[in-house]
Amino acid sequence: MNVHLRVGSPTVSPLLALSIEALASRLEGRLVTADSADYDELRCLASSNWDHYPIFVARVANAPDVADVVDFARRNQLEIAVRSGGHSVCGHSASHGGVVIDMREMTSLDIDLERMTVWAGAGLTAGEVCAALDQHNVVVGFGDSATVGIGGLTLGGGVGYMARKHGLTIDMLIAAEIVTASGSILTVDETHHADLFWALRGGGGNFGIVTRFCYRLNPLPEFTGGPLILPATPEVLAGFIACAKAAPDELTTILLAMPAPPLPFLPADLIGKTVLLGMMAYAGPQADAQSALEPFRSLATPIADLVRPGPYSMMYLPEDPSMRPTISIRTLFKDEINRDEAAEILKQLERCDAPMRMAQIRVLGGAASRVPAAATAYAHRDAQMLVGFLAMDGSVEAAARHDNWASDCVKAMGGATRGTYVNFLADEGEEMVRSAYPGETWERLRKIKKTYDPTNLFRLNQNISPA
Repeated sequence: MNVHLRVGSPTVSPLLALSIEALASRLEGRLVTADSADYDELRCLASSNWDHYPIFVARVANAPDVADVVDFARRNQLEIAVRSGGHSVCGHSASHGGVVIDMREMTSLDIDLERMTVWAGAGLTAGEVCAALDQHNVVVGFGDSATVGIGGLTLGGGVGYMARKHGLTIDMLIAAEIVTASGSILTVDETHHADLFWALRGGGGNFGIVTRFCYRLNPLPEFTGGPLILPATPEVLAGFIACAKAAPDELTTILLAMPAPPLPFLPADLIGKTVLLGMMAYAGPQADAQSALEPFRSLATPIADLVRPGPYSMMYLPEDPSMRPTISIRTLFKDEINRDEAAEILKQLERCDAPMRMAQIRVLGGAASRVPAAATAYAHRDAQMLVGFLAMDGSVEAAARHDNWASDCVKAMGGATRGTYVNFLADEGEEMVRSAYPGETWERLRKIKKTYDPTNLFRLNQNISPA
């Protein structure tokens, strides 16, 4: 394979160009360089906050490909960005002048119903895995977006629709294949490189590049879920949270306070006005689901009730892949939201001029809270809820304004005194990164980082420096 590089943007020396051509000839996958037809498409992320130009994008095919690119980047002192789905809120899955290891061709899926496990390639999205598992009435709990890659989602924790029933995504992770900074390819689990396996469950991409994940499958013979849209009043918002905290473990909710989208089943005069959209996910018999949902339906007359039996993958609402908005986000953990705080949340939403803005409240507890804090690198096991403020717009200038708005929202809620969730952490500085790993977790991670990545080769992330 010949590689024709454009000297200039990004700047590539003739000697480096020859080395890249040699690398391309060795890979089973392919290198996409600045003069490739799909370079602009592949260098872009899901949001338009960043406009980075890497030297190349490596569309790797397997773990040896990844190891070869890692070795190349290390020898040439190039920054490494790793991309599973490209949804990093900090733009960490892109690099300007470095290399991007793009996992999206690594989509193998090995479902073993006897062992109740699945090995999934790191290039798969949550929606792709869940749709395949639906065919067998089994589930792995990922997040709330179909297009998010399972790689970054899993490594940060994975707070989704199965959190109360089966725990976080990392609580279902039983093994992983990883390429380390030295280029070694390891399979890690509770008995092999147990320290590294512990760090991968919440420590993000600091310790290597995971190429495959092995998850425990959970039976899901019946599922009831979908959106329940309610009036946006302080009483209903606070009541929803109280109901969610008191609900059986089978019911996990994600509540969105947001402008009503232009949906055909909503009244025209409601579009653009704030509503409460509760995404309801009941992992159990349909008859039991109705009794668990009744307290929510009793809070107020629903504007729309689309909660129904069906496959788990129906929880993933349609997304337009051509949309690449700028995104501003800030989050915090909280234990309670009373009526006054609910009123403050709704007030803050009215202060934002983004066409799409929301407060997102994920009530935790259940199985996620029964895992000991020291069992994984995600240590916020006693937190009762994760609250986020999010704004989407169309320009970097608007994003800067919305960043300030989201930060003000967190302050209005009392600040992130309980720490934050690393997967939703923006570019907020080392102190906030450290707050994602409370207690002894931070120093334990730093020691493991020193063992597996002593030179901090994998630093384009929410970085944990070696001890």
